[in-house]
Amino acid sequence: MVSMKRHFALALLSLFVLLSSGCAIFGDPTEVDETKGWNVQRIYQAGEDAMRDRDYDKAIKYFQIIESRYPHGRYAMQSQLEVAYAYYKKQDPVAATAAADRFIKLHPHHPNVDYAYYLKGLAVFNERGVVEKITEQQISDRDPKALRDSFLAFKELVNKFPNSKYIKDATQRMTYLVNTLADHELHVAHYYMKRQAYLAAVNRCKYVLTEYPDSPSQEEALIVMISAYDLMGLDDYKQDAMRVLKTNYPNSRFVTGDVPKDQKVWWKFWEPLLGN
Repeated sequence: MVSMKRHFALALLSLFVLLSSGCAIFGDPTEVDETKGWNVQRIYQAGEDAMRDRDYDKAIKYFQIIESRYPHGRYAMQSQLEVAYAYYKKQDPVAATAAADRFIKLHPHHPNVDYAYYLKGLAVFNERGVVEKITEQQISDRDPKALRDSFLAFKELVNKFPNSKYIKDATQRMTYLVNTLADHELHVAHYYMKRQAYLAAVNRCKYVLTEYPDSPSQEEALIVMISAYDLMGLDDYKQDAMRVLKTNYPNSRFVTGDVPKDQKVWWKFWEPLLGN
């Protein structure tokens, strides 16, 4: 008898849990689907209107309804691209990249697939954290991973779609990213110099010279290397770097001696080298 009562109580408890979670399982019965009875064109237009109003959450909702309700056809494919763009405008680079990757995977031969690659690069290119916005942190001070990810996305676009209308903008951004990555390495090299970690500074400068040969940071990388070698007492290496600097940058202010006094304090090894 006790066992039967126990089973009955458990059954009632299970029923209560099921009923109480009904809204989570079946959705809120009071929520009205405004798109019920709408055709695909009307839903798509509503999504476009929401995009113009900068209501990106609402736009994403409409475009996802299209993909769910009308999974085949051009509206579904276009809606997938619109979702990626909406996430980009919403400044959600992770979701934007995921949506663009999904479109590329599902439609590798779509005539607008180049735009998905371009959007991936843009999403990460414009990524900035909350702390960076508050402190106005320089982009070259950031973790370079996002910069490299953006560069690789643009590079993939350039390699796969050399005739894309997005190539010009993508290549300009790639140049900017390369220069910024080189600046980042120099920023770290300066940090190591201040900490008297001279070998680490040299390694960072070597990376700039080998990986970013066309960046404007080449001259400064050589200057930091010479300073580090001087402070480590490695005269042969210092002279080698000096010869490279004089050959490639004969008009460098550090070669000609046209250096402000406040900078000469930090680069004080230059005065005895000028006559070499």
